[in-house]
Amino acid sequence: MPFTATILLLGSGELGREFTISAKRLGARVIACDAYEGAPAMQVADECEVFSMLDGEALRAAVIKHQPDHIVPEIEAIRTEVLADLEDEGFNVIPSARAAQLTMNRDAIRDLAADELGLVTSRYRYAETFEEVQAGAAHTGFPCVIKPVMSSSGKGQSKVEDEAGLLEAWDYACANMRGDRARVIVEEFIAFDYEITLLTVRHAGTDGDVITFCPPIGHRQERGDYQESWQPAAMSDAALADAQAMAAKVVEALQGGGRGWGLFGVEFFVRGDEVIFSELSPRPHDTGMVTLASQRLTEFDLHARAILGLPIPASIAARPSASAVILADRESVDFAFSGMEDALGVDESADVRLFGKPVTRPYRRMGVALANGGDTQEARERAAKIARMVRIDYRS
Repeated sequence: MPFTATILLLGSGELGREFTISAKRLGARVIACDAYEGAPAMQVADECEVFSMLDGEALRAAVIKHQPDHIVPEIEAIRTEVLADLEDEGFNVIPSARAAQLTMNRDAIRDLAADELGLVTSRYRYAETFEEVQAGAAHTGFPCVIKPVMSSSGKGQSKVEDEAGLLEAWDYACANMRGDRARVIVEEFIAFDYEITLLTVRHAGTDGDVITFCPPIGHRQERGDYQESWQPAAMSDAALADAQAMAAKVVEALQGGGRGWGLFGVEFFVRGDEVIFSELSPRPHDTGMVTLASQRLTEFDLHARAILGLPIPASIAARPSASAVILADRESVDFAFSGMEDALGVDESADVRLFGKPVTRPYRRMGVALANGGDTQEARERAAKIARMVRIDYRS
């Protein structure tokens, strides 16, 4: 059959799974790649390839084999210098090789935001030894946050209250690093009122490339990993305007040699009307799973449309909705889910998305519960209730 485009998806987790569904609905052919067989996106893709994204030769071989119209990273840990070479050779990297390179490591994107663009950030230092961690904490003060410059889903992140906790936090960060860089960021702990993700879409418009924003998404984290999110998050007009201005500035700076089209998840801390840049992902964001219930076009639909050069509305609305994660608490390869009948019977808005991961481990996200409400608080309560009803039954 004819396809609108061929997409090589690098990383095939739950976000990649939803993106693959959205892209295929628009007629694209998707080749899902990951380091293990049976990854979530592989289960719905046209073809799959199994290799480490940090294996540059294997990455190039997959690109040469499939000749994709678009190379779409779904994870940070990728051999980004290969992506840069491929972009120079004419392949379209989403949103750009520069974006992949700068956001693969927290230090690069933080330096861009703070030093080059002048965005408001927390105080921070980098460290590659425990002695440098101690010096970094002396600079930021206590409490501080220590996390690897490259990890996923908040792994390796700790809040440290005093000097006695530094060594444990350093060891934890080192044990949960991704890639081949033993480096952490020590940053000031911001006593924020709340934190948000601002989904920002850069796409083709009638008079040139434009940026469209989704309503802000509030979220709560534990162990540096998101547990629930809700949309729309309440913000003052002044705070929202500042967040949008900063998001637009950093997204434009990531264009590099590519088109720069796609959806970006830009995270901020908010304290009163003060907005502080935190992090950025040049792809759909885990907290944006709530858009599966809140928006007519989900974050995955928007990413697919932007990549394929298809129209995106000038204004995106969201009805009050929430998501809550379904977590495993142990390691197992033999398990099943129960409680789905009760969970989906809570009300007509109740929804559950199971990710299809073949292995559980402590705190691994295995699914997400979704709900609507008259307001976001009601939606949060419903989503949390639904998530509690879904049980993982471990057989071994």
